[in-house]
Amino acid sequence: MTKNLRASIAGALLTLVLFSGAAFAQSYPDRPVRLLLPYNPGGIVDYVGRSLGQHLGEALGQTVVPENRPGAGGILGTEVTARAQPDGYTLLLMDNAIVINPSLQEHVPYDLKQLEAVTWVSSSPLVLVVTPALHVKTFDAFVAYAKANPGKLNFATAGVGTAPHLAAEMFKQRTGIEAIHVPYKGIGASYIDLMSNKIQFSFSSIAGALPFTTDNRVIPLATTGEKRSEVYPDTPTMTEAGLKGYSVDLWLALFAPAGMPDDVKAKLTKAVQTAVGSPGFKTALATIGATPRGTSPGESAAFIKDEYAKWKQVITEGKIRID
Repeated sequence: MTKNLRASIAGALLTLVLFSGAAFAQSYPDRPVRLLLPYNPGGIVDYVGRSLGQHLGEALGQTVVPENRPGAGGILGTEVTARAQPDGYTLLLMDNAIVINPSLQEHVPYDLKQLEAVTWVSSSPLVLVVTPALHVKTFDAFVAYAKANPGKLNFATAGVGTAPHLAAEMFKQRTGIEAIHVPYKGIGASYIDLMSNKIQFSFSSIAGALPFTTDNRVIPLATTGEKRSEVYPDTPTMTEAGLKGYSVDLWLALFAPAGMPDDVKAKLTKAVQTAVGSPGFKTALATIGATPRGTSPGESAAFIKDEYAKWKQVITEGKIRID
């Protein structure tokens, strides 16, 4: 083979590769996109994911198929995404657990470096609720009662390492109170015990708390966002109530396997931001006390990094583990 012939073949192959990559980006998406929801149907991830899938499909001009892949607290669906081809056809909607699990458990079958955050999808604060039997109406009164009764208060969560659990642990660390963790299989079941004073407080999702706070069967004392919740406009934030710098968000973010072609990433990012900013998506989130976000991949990556550091510190200080 002559030198000129080898050069011609190499040039032709390079042109073919470049053309194929450009054609792939231009045609994306030319088939349905999978949106993995790593929990069972019926929860907030499932609800938001199905609404997001509808609006993202409209923005992409292609069907987006929500697919529940529950298991191991979200780890199974996350692992599937981390190992998928980085072609924009496999996406993951995931909550705080994606940054909590690596610090909470000794081994997880994925590395956060295998994933890239496309956008921060939604934000929803927690609400601190207490049993009426305590006869406290303010955050200060509750903290004073808890300090005067160390170890006598129980708090409910949906399980070890969940965002509500870590919110309560961070609350304990910041205030110095002592309280006993009582994990439930589902936070809904804890409300019966909260109303009857078997459980004294909980950091609950707004969607979970709202049916019980509207008629004062449980008392909302503070929300955990950086600003007041539209659902609880008369309830102060934790910072307003006196716990400066305390902020916890039940956030959802959209992830993809790391290494997507730049053109595909750009097209996907633009479509996601259109979907998240749509009036229909905003209305859907308002029913559960959540707010749509929509951030650039760079902003999303910085946010995820900060969240990982925050919860790693809480887990380390609280010596919290799942073996």
